[in-house]
Amino acid sequence: MSVAVVWLKRDLRLQDHQPLCRAAATGLPVVLVYCFEPMLLDDPHYSARHWRFVAQSLINIQKQVPQGALLCVQQDALETFHQIHQTFGIHSLYSHQEVGLNNTFVRDKTVARWCYNQHISWYESQFGAVIRGLKHRETWDKAWDKVMRAPTENIDVEHVNWLIDASIAEQTKLTLAQYTATAVATDFDGNFQRGGEDKAWQVLNSFYQGRGKSYAYNLSSPTFSQQHCSRLSPYLAWGNLSLRQVYQSVLQHWQVPGWRRSLAALSSRLHWHCHFIQKFESESDMEFRPINRGYEALPRLEGKKAVELLRAWEQGRTGIPMVDACMRCLIHTGYLNFRMRAMLVSFLCHHLEIDWRAGVQHLAQVFLDFEPGIHYSQFQMQAGVTGINTIRIYNPVKQGEEKDPEGVFVKTWLPELAQVPAPLVHSPWELTQMEQIMYEVRLGEDYPKPIIDLKKSYKSAQALLWSWRKKPLVKKEAQRLLAIHVRPSV
Repeated sequence: MSVAVVWLKRDLRLQDHQPLCRAAATGLPVVLVYCFEPMLLDDPHYSARHWRFVAQSLINIQKQVPQGALLCVQQDALETFHQIHQTFGIHSLYSHQEVGLNNTFVRDKTVARWCYNQHISWYESQFGAVIRGLKHRETWDKAWDKVMRAPTENIDVEHVNWLIDASIAEQTKLTLAQYTATAVATDFDGNFQRGGEDKAWQVLNSFYQGRGKSYAYNLSSPTFSQQHCSRLSPYLAWGNLSLRQVYQSVLQHWQVPGWRRSLAALSSRLHWHCHFIQKFESESDMEFRPINRGYEALPRLEGKKAVELLRAWEQGRTGIPMVDACMRCLIHTGYLNFRMRAMLVSFLCHHLEIDWRAGVQHLAQVFLDFEPGIHYSQFQMQAGVTGINTIRIYNPVKQGEEKDPEGVFVKTWLPELAQVPAPLVHSPWELTQMEQIMYEVRLGEDYPKPIIDLKKSYKSAQALLWSWRKKPLVKKEAQRLLAIHVRPSV
C-alpha cells in the first residue's frame, strides 16, 4: 500500500484547499500531516499562543475526518515523512508553497532533496496570489484578480479515501492533548480568538450580520476596531480561511445597501494582504537586513540604555499611556488594530531610536496573527527604512486624543490611570502633585514617568530620517525597489 500525504502548514482548513483536492483525486488513501516542528517551537518569532491556535485548528479538522486520517506529531517534518514512508510508502506529497521564515525555506529544500532521492513527487500549490520568484509587478494585479475570482476548490470529505490507522489516531490524540492542556492552564485564554475553520466562518458571518457595517468608520479606533473590524487576520494567517473565500464573500455582499464604503475598505486590505507577502517572497532576506541597503548604517541607539528602553517598550512600561496600553492589550489578547501597531513600531524606531530588528521578534510573539511576509514588510515600512514609503513618525499623545478621546482604551489596559480624566490621561506627566493625589496616581510609583521627551525625540527623528533619505545609496536602492515591488504606471 502507498499513501498520498497532504502536508499542512499555514493552511489549516479542509475547503478551498488545492493540495487536498489533488491528493483525493489520486484515489489513494489520504493522510493529513501536521508537524509541531522543534525548529519553530524554539524560534523566537513564536509563542504558546500560536501553537494553541494551531492545536485548536487541528482539533476542528480532526472532528471532520475519520480517526487516523490526521497525523499530528511533535518532530521534524523530514523525520515524520521518513517514518510514514517506511510504514506505508508515500506515493506523492501535496502542500501549499510557504512564504515563511528562512528556516522553513531551508527545511523545504531539504524535504525536496529527500523526495527526489526517494522518487516521491512533491506537488506544491500556489499560496493565494503570491507568485514564487517574481521579478516585477507588470501583470501582478491581473493575476491577483484572476486567482481571487476563480472558483474555490472544495471537496466532500465524506467521499475522500482517507487512511484510517489506529496508531496515527492515538499519536494525534496525545500530541493535541499536550497543547490543549497548555491552553487550559493559560490565565488569559478567554481573551484570545480561538482557532479553527468553524470559528473562522462564525467570525466572517458575524461581520456581515451587522458588526462590519461601520468597519470603515471604526478601523482606526483601538476600542471600536475590536468589534467592527473583520477580526479575520489570525484565520487568514493560519489558513482557517483562504483569502479567496473572504474576497468572494465581499463580492457576494457588494450590492447590499449601506455597506459599500466598508466593503471597499475591506477589499483594499485584502489586496494589501498579498501585496506585502509578495514583497517578502521576492526579497526574503529582509528578515535579516533593511530592504533598502542604504539604511544599514542608519545611527541607532546601542548598549545598556537601548536595552532598558527596549524592555520598557516590550513590557508596556514607557510612561507614554497610548504606547503602554497598546502593548499590554497585545500581550493579553494578541490583537490590536493596524494604526496602533504602526504607532508601536514608529515609537520604537523613531522616538526610542532603536534598530527595528531589536523589536521585530517581540511583536511577532504577541501578534496572534503573525504572518512573516506581512510582518517584515510592514515593520520595515513603519520603521522608515525602505526609502520608497512615506515617513510616518506617530505622536502617541495625538493618537490617543484623536482615537481614544475619552481614554476608554487607555484606562482599560492601564487601570492605574483610571481616575485621570481625558485628555490628561494621555499625558499624565503634566499632572501637578495635587492632581496626582486627587486622581490617585503617583508618577514614578503607580505609573512610570515617561522614558523620553516626545517633542525632542520627534524633532531628532524627523531631522535624521529626512536627511538620510537624500543619501545617494538610499536613492539608488529606492529605484531598484520601485522596479521590483511597484507596478508600472499606465
